Amino acid sequence: MTKYHKPENKLVSDLKDIANKLRIDSIRATDSSKSGHPTSCASMAEIMSVLFFHTMRYKLSAPKDASNDRFILSKGHAAPILYAAWAEAGLFPVGDLLNLRKVDSDLEGHPTPRLNFIDVGTGSLGQGLSVAAGMAYVGKYYDKASYRVYCLIGDGESAEGSIWEALHFANYYKLDNLCAIFDINRLGQSEPTSLQHDMETYRKRLESFGFNAIVVDGHDVEELCKAFHEASTTKNKPTALLCKTFKGKNFPNIEDLEDWHGKALGDKSQIVLQHLESQLKNKGPIQVHPEKALVDDAPKVDISNIKLSSPPSYKPGDTIATRFAYGTALAKLGESNKRVIALDGDTKNSTYSDRMKKVDPARYIECFIAEQNLVGVAIGAACRDRTVPFVSTFATFFTRAFDQIRMGAISQTNVNFVGSHCGVSIGEDGPSQMALEDLALFRSIPGSTVFYPSDAVSTERAVEIAANTKGVCFIRTSRPNTAIIYKNDEPFAAGKAKVIKSSNKDHVLVIGAGVTLHEAITASSELASSGINIRILDPFTIKPLDAGTVITNAKQCGGKIITVEDHYPEGGLGEAVLSAVSEERDIIVKKLAVPRVPRSGPPKVLLNMFGIDASNIVKAVKEIVKK
Repeated sequence: MTKYHKPENKLVSDLKDIANKLRIDSIRATDSSKSGHPTSCASMAEIMSVLFFHTMRYKLSAPKDASNDRFILSKGHAAPILYAAWAEAGLFPVGDLLNLRKVDSDLEGHPTPRLNFIDVGTGSLGQGLSVAAGMAYVGKYYDKASYRVYCLIGDGESAEGSIWEALHFANYYKLDNLCAIFDINRLGQSEPTSLQHDMETYRKRLESFGFNAIVVDGHDVEELCKAFHEASTTKNKPTALLCKTFKGKNFPNIEDLEDWHGKALGDKSQIVLQHLESQLKNKGPIQVHPEKALVDDAPKVDISNIKLSSPPSYKPGDTIATRFAYGTALAKLGESNKRVIALDGDTKNSTYSDRMKKVDPARYIECFIAEQNLVGVAIGAACRDRTVPFVSTFATFFTRAFDQIRMGAISQTNVNFVGSHCGVSIGEDGPSQMALEDLALFRSIPGSTVFYPSDAVSTERAVEIAANTKGVCFIRTSRPNTAIIYKNDEPFAAGKAKVIKSSNKDHVLVIGAGVTLHEAITASSELASSGINIRILDPFTIKPLDAGTVITNAKQCGGKIITVEDHYPEGGLGEAVLSAVSEERDIIVKKLAVPRVPRSGPPKVLLNMFGIDASNIVKAVKEIVKK
């Protein structure tokens, strides 16, 4: 370890004062809003003092500078002390802290990137360490820069499995630029935590996960300075500071007592404030005492206008699975921009994300079967526009990471999710592997774009468009091979549908996507022999849906629409169409969808059994034409 220099007495005294000033700020802010978590802030005051006023390196004028150290507050309910640290450092007036939780203030109850010093939204517990691991991975392996990543975790949230997924990931990839800080204050929201202050068990657990585990008194600034120094000089493994703290530290008659979680101090605040102010030795302005100067070595990155390295090149009559076309497109993007990366959860040979490994093995990140961490790492990797992540697995497995995905939207992330093996068309694997809720899941995410390409050409273009689209994107890919229906130079855009078959005498507008679009094409031939013409529409994106094209074509077909989807009826293509035409007169919609939990079987048999194959489309068209 690089020789450690004990901090001078003046520095120690200043850091103690800063900790108590941060406590004072947190009390005043939560009293002003009459809500918040001042006791949760108090337990971490010395940690924040040492981090922000001694250990961390950052440009105050540019809180999100690429070379700055990163800090993630996983226990987001302690937001007031995070805001106080930045205010006391000089980023904005301390007086603004009194606007905490006001409707016209961005100092919200939990951190969000509305603030220029916040990278990700936190508050749904157990997610911060995965995000921090993603940041650290990019810092070590892509930026190859000096910045470090710090993540402060509450002891209560450490019961979340996602924390342990992240610990495994961080150790596996030797993220020695990552420091996990556990604020072990003994008390949860409603009762003591399961381990309380059993620091030895915490130490053994973190060591078993390959961390350099350091147990410290979390209220001793000298111990903290030394521990953070040791973390910065530890190589080939991440460090965890296990900080023994007390909830409500330095709050007379409140410290370490139950039933004070999430409460402003109210009529107790004056006594507590007087006590804290009496502890201050220097009541003057706070100074930052950086241990080391910031190293401005993060490279400039350009992730704008990303293009396929070559256009689609398929032949008429080719049959290609859209999941395979995704892999092809991913590789092409990787060839054209070195910041396009792929992450997967041990399904890369099925999703075809392994195609990135042929372009550059370093830009494929294996996250193993830990989908919550998979999503969190991708969100961290995307922060500060350092990479363009494509995250793939079987579409159904994204359901277990829904909370991470929705927090990604709150975090204003630009992560692209690609789900394969959707619907009953996967066949014999059965319902546990069949994504039948995924469209509903991703449609519900604010600001999301949901692509459902139906052939290889449109899949490649969906991948290209997603790489350049802000917000959460989802691309639904299919397992069966499907025919090429578009020319290689066909233009595509999000929110623009394609009419792929029409005549002047169409009786019904049929809207399908993926495998069901091809079933509609098959059905059209049989119906034509009966004298019934149908118009077929490919939406390309389910969100945004091209409502104008849907409505115009529906009216030209007598106001009759049939939607057919390899998805449950709730929340998918059919309901998107229903919403689009809900204020239109004289348009009726008949939905064909998977009506119940399916079973194993050959794909063609299942498509028929659950009512979404060509024969069922023919039947539905004949029924609706009679009305």
